[in-house]
Amino acid sequence: MRFSALSLATLLCLTPTAASASGTGGAAQPEPPTAAGAGFDITGMDTTCKPCDDFNRFANGGWLVKNAIPAEYPSWGTFNQLRDRNLDALKSILEEAAQASAPKGTSEQKIGDFFASAMDVKLIDELGAKPLEGEFKRIAAISDAASLQDAIAHLHMIGVGATFEGGSIPDFKNSTMTVYAVGQSGLGLPDRDYYVNDDERSKKIRDEYVAHLTKMFGLLGDDAATSAANAKTVMEFETRLAGGSLKNTELRDPAASYHMMTLAERKALTPTFSWERYESAIGLKSGASINVAHPKFIQEVDAMMKSVPLDAWKTYLRWMVVNSFADTLSTPFVDQNFAFRGAVLTGAKQQQPRWKKAVQATSGMLGEPLGEVYVKKYFPAESKRRMKEMVANLKAALREDLEKLEWMQDATRKAALAKLDSFTDKIGYPDKWKDYSTLEIERGPYVTNVMRGRMWGYKDDLAKVGKAVDRTEWGMTPQTVNASYNPLNNDITFPAGILQSPFFMAEADDAVNYGAIGAVIGHEITHGFDDQGRQFDAKGNLTDWWTEADGKNFEGRAKCIVDQYSEFTIDGGKKVNGELVQGEAIADIGGLKIAYAAYKRSLKGKPEPKPIDGYTHEQRFFLGYARVWAAQARPEFEQLQVNTNVHALPRFRLVGTLANMPEFHAAFGCKDGDKMVRGNANRCVIW
Repeated sequence: MRFSALSLATLLCLTPTAASASGTGGAAQPEPPTAAGAGFDITGMDTTCKPCDDFNRFANGGWLVKNAIPAEYPSWGTFNQLRDRNLDALKSILEEAAQASAPKGTSEQKIGDFFASAMDVKLIDELGAKPLEGEFKRIAAISDAASLQDAIAHLHMIGVGATFEGGSIPDFKNSTMTVYAVGQSGLGLPDRDYYVNDDERSKKIRDEYVAHLTKMFGLLGDDAATSAANAKTVMEFETRLAGGSLKNTELRDPAASYHMMTLAERKALTPTFSWERYESAIGLKSGASINVAHPKFIQEVDAMMKSVPLDAWKTYLRWMVVNSFADTLSTPFVDQNFAFRGAVLTGAKQQQPRWKKAVQATSGMLGEPLGEVYVKKYFPAESKRRMKEMVANLKAALREDLEKLEWMQDATRKAALAKLDSFTDKIGYPDKWKDYSTLEIERGPYVTNVMRGRMWGYKDDLAKVGKAVDRTEWGMTPQTVNASYNPLNNDITFPAGILQSPFFMAEADDAVNYGAIGAVIGHEITHGFDDQGRQFDAKGNLTDWWTEADGKNFEGRAKCIVDQYSEFTIDGGKKVNGELVQGEAIADIGGLKIAYAAYKRSLKGKPEPKPIDGYTHEQRFFLGYARVWAAQARPEFEQLQVNTNVHALPRFRLVGTLANMPEFHAAFGCKDGDKMVRGNANRCVIW
């Protein structure tokens, strides 16, 4: 269980889970090379387009033609392709486990039985919403503020983020210790802006959401009039929560989510809400200071406990339960959930097959037990060795850059180098596997297994509070196709799932691999020095280690990137939010630069690599980078991404990065005035 309201871990690629993401998966065997045995498919290019006009089309135009978006996805790219291959690999593991008679309590028994329960559509459909009747009765019995609090606490323990959410997190200013934190949550739409913006798309989404609410209440047995009234109540309730929520751009400032408060201070903040009662109900030792991440939001919840009628609270909580468990219920609930969250929000044309959903759910709930089986079967030790070598090379390249960076003063430089030297690398899989022995999973109602898993995860997370942070713990499963940087731990993570084509290929030349996985490594390292990461020191503490002049210099250079990305538009004219995506754009630009420097560094003492397929090794470096971002998306999904995602759309990440890179311009002979070139006057450079 992760406290999402305060998630500062930065990812390489983040896509909404509803109907779009393929989920995490185990690494399938690498596909055979498709071009001259060199690990790069030149048939995916479109050489009728000049590289200096549109490098995305030049490098990926053929791939885009051959890879139409499958009906079950709102977008399709190389990330999706790899995740889909991984799902097949995980499916084989889970089907084998489900058919075996493993001893009770073993990892094999748990992953097999969980997967089997998720696949038992017959039982799931027979039960309908009956597995949730106990939750609905608990909500119906609410009679006063005290029982309302108890109901909210219980829902939090089974993974329902009613009104707010809480969990463990390192203390921002004492990162060796774990504290409890609470923050904003409780919305059914993807972001608070959907409730308050007046553009036509937002209005349409709100109307569709009310219709969705009405239909879901109808599936619970409410008559038409009651369902419509309940939908209106929920919309009004969530709109008020949205009004007290911080904007997604405001959440980029770590200081805006750090407010350690004593019990006395919390009681003064919320005269109606009883912290002692809540903390006792969830099993947290009462009285200690906690991080009330978003005080304004918590005050709004407190005010609503006093002013909103209990019947409205009951309606809202009932909705939050069915919303949270919709995909574990019978087919009508699953279909209606997709109709809104898949079709309306993302543009997906059909649902994923049941087995894909079941694999993703198992991987999400039992990630490490499944991951342990996966790495034994699919992850070669040589991949980990080569990654360690590349990571060391990338760090050395950044060190060289920091040592000679003209705009950085010595005091800041010294602290930056100390932070770089303190980075911890997590590659492939954990050195120590998490113990799931106390989690009980059995064949039976799918909802029951999900509820047990969430409760177990909540208690496991709560047990960390007040203890030293375990920096060996992973925030990702080994089968995840992604990578991350965590500023509170100052660590970078590269799961085994991403260490395969097109990111990492044993058969590819070093130029392609450095352009692909090398840029991924550089991206995550650079996150330690982006607009968020730079606010944390070598130990992961939130502190200002920059001189005033260097801080202003950095902010000016970052503004260049904000302004550049704010110029990108999607169909319909909506602009990218440059402020929202700046951290990822900073990491893209800096990461590719140090990956290129590291590649050049790796060639010292070696003969000049010969061209392959007519492309120089420098050109192949950038082609390897480009193929990582080959992707296309439906209009609805692009709208969702621009509104909510801290990552720009893949095509913008590609051309936006390369437009600032003289090494790319030299490799392909681009000149000032070409579309892929930002001239010296407006080129964005930090590292």
